[in-house]
Amino acid sequence: MIKILSIDNIKEIIHRKQLKNFFLELIERLKQDFSRWPEFQKTPRHATHYPHGVIELMPISDHQLYSFKYVNGHPGNPQNKKLNVVAVGLLADVASGYPLLISEMTLLTALRTAAVSALASSYLAQTKPRSFAIIGAGSQSEFQVLAHHFALGIEKINYFDIDHCAMEKFATNLSAYPLHLQACASVSQAIQNAEIITTATAAKKQAKVLEDLWIRPGTHINAIGGDCPGKTELDPGILSHSKIVVESWEQTQYEGEVQNQKPNKVYAELWEIVSNQKPGRQNPEEIFIFDSVGFALEDFIILKYINELAEEYSIGDKVDLIPELSNPKNLFGLLT
Repeated sequence: MIKILSIDNIKEIIHRKQLKNFFLELIERLKQDFSRWPEFQKTPRHATHYPHGVIELMPISDHQLYSFKYVNGHPGNPQNKKLNVVAVGLLADVASGYPLLISEMTLLTALRTAAVSALASSYLAQTKPRSFAIIGAGSQSEFQVLAHHFALGIEKINYFDIDHCAMEKFATNLSAYPLHLQACASVSQAIQNAEIITTATAAKKQAKVLEDLWIRPGTHINAIGGDCPGKTELDPGILSHSKIVVESWEQTQYEGEVQNQKPNKVYAELWEIVSNQKPGRQNPEEIFIFDSVGFALEDFIILKYINELAEEYSIGDKVDLIPELSNPKNLFGLLT
């Protein structure tokens, strides 16, 4: 029997856990499992690229559990009333190879992406940051803001998007939270005096969402927009005088902001900082970039977490997708 978690199941779990508690516990789990990075069997995601988007498989395993995620990235989808990113995940038992869980992962991907950004900010941003700028008010934006609000206590939020409807949606969704929301007329206005900047754009092109001259000493940047070969969000000049942290160089070198950089330009992989092998921010003048493209470990962690919560709350349906046989060699007997 395999547990199936639908969108309604995920919503119920998060409502029962409460979003703040969910984020804080997820961030702690990310910290714990990034600290044991060498224990995982991991590989860059398998990506199939098309002129209009990408479809990817993201596998990873430790000695007990195996997971993978199917996920897409189609920037033009919103024009057809479809999501840019959708995902489905599977968690399996390594000892037997039996699948344990199939889950929706569109919501879970947004949650884990925001949580890992907040985790990075906790090491790379100024101590007790007070201001946050989000560039791109699409599907990821509210998650990013709330993860940082819950984890770091940030209340002052500047935001900008070229789509004014997206900005209105963003403000409406966050109106119930104790945040000071400031709509801005441009990127440069939004990032003024922001200690943390998150770029979350989806256009599949080389862009300069942030210009080098705009970035002040001490800034931390989460570059999390949809990534693929040839797509960037940052002025390359910013990278030249910043400390860059990635999830996995082996994957990020092909699709992150660093795709045109040499390996020695990257200061650290995130696990090295979380496990104290390298220091995070050491002085208030440093500029940091978390060049996040999303890595399978983050999916593994949230699938494991959501499976445990589903068991605790008795949520989800169990379905026969694996034959149960008294004689495991008599598979044909199912048809007779």
